[in-house]
Amino acid sequence: MRLLTSLAASTAFTLAAQAGETVDYTVDGATYEGYLAEATRDSKGLVVIIHDWGGLDEYEMTRAEMIADEGYDAFAIDVYGKGNRPATTDARKEQVGMLYNDREMMRARILGGIEQAREASGETNVILMGYCFGGGATLELARSDEGENIAGYATFHGSLDAPEGANYAATSAPILVMHGGADSGIPNSLAADLADQLETDGVTYEVQIYSGAPHAWTVFGSDRYQELADKKSWDAFMDFTERYLEGDDD
Repeated sequence: MRLLTSLAASTAFTLAAQAGETVDYTVDGATYEGYLAEATRDSKGLVVIIHDWGGLDEYEMTRAEMIADEGYDAFAIDVYGKGNRPATTDARKEQVGMLYNDREMMRARILGGIEQAREASGETNVILMGYCFGGGATLELARSDEGENIAGYATFHGSLDAPEGANYAATSAPILVMHGGADSGIPNSLAADLADQLETDGVTYEVQIYSGAPHAWTVFGSDRYQELADKKSWDAFMDFTERYLEGDDD
C-alpha cells in the first residue's frame, strides 16, 4: 500500500519549492514556467501534472515531489503563462473561461507542456493528470486524442462536463476519474454520466467516488482537506500509473 501520511504530506509541502527546479519554455512564442522533479531513483516513467485554476504553485510542486519519490519523473506544466498566477476568484474565472472558450489553444498549451516535459526528463510515455480545472483540461485532451504516447489520463476532483456533442470515441488510453461524493459544484450524476459515455465509447476507465469528500479534498491545510479520501485517491492513482505506465497488469 502507498498510503500517504499527514507527516509525509507536510514534509513534502515544506520541501517542494527546494528539491525540484523551475523550467522556462515557449509555446507559440509565449513563455511558460513549469516545474521538474526528477525521480529519486531510476525513473520508471513520466507523469505530467496540470494545475488547478490558481495556476502552478507550491501545491503542484508538492505533488510533483511526491511522484518523484515514487520513482517517476514529474513535470508540472503551466497553461497560463510565466508570472500569471491569478490570486482572486474573478481573475481565476477569467483565465479558466478564456481557455474553455478556446479549447484548441488550451490543448496546444497542454501539448507544448508535455513536449517540454519529455525534453526535460528524457522519457517518452506519459501519464497526464490534473487537479480541479487541471482535471477538466486532462479530460479535454483525452477526448481529442491529440496527445501521442499517452499511457493514461487521471483527474482529481476535476470538472466532468464536456461541450455538447463531445464524446470519448477517439480516446485510446485508459482514464481514471476520482470524484468527491460531497462536491456541491460537480454532482455525482455527472460522474455517472461520464461513466456511461466512456462505456458507450469503449474506453477503459475507472470512476471512484469518495463519500463525504467536497470539492478540492486533496488540498493540504484547507478546510476542505479529507485525509482518507486523499490517501485512497493517491493510492488509486499510483496503482493506475504502475499498471499503465509500467505495464504491470498484476
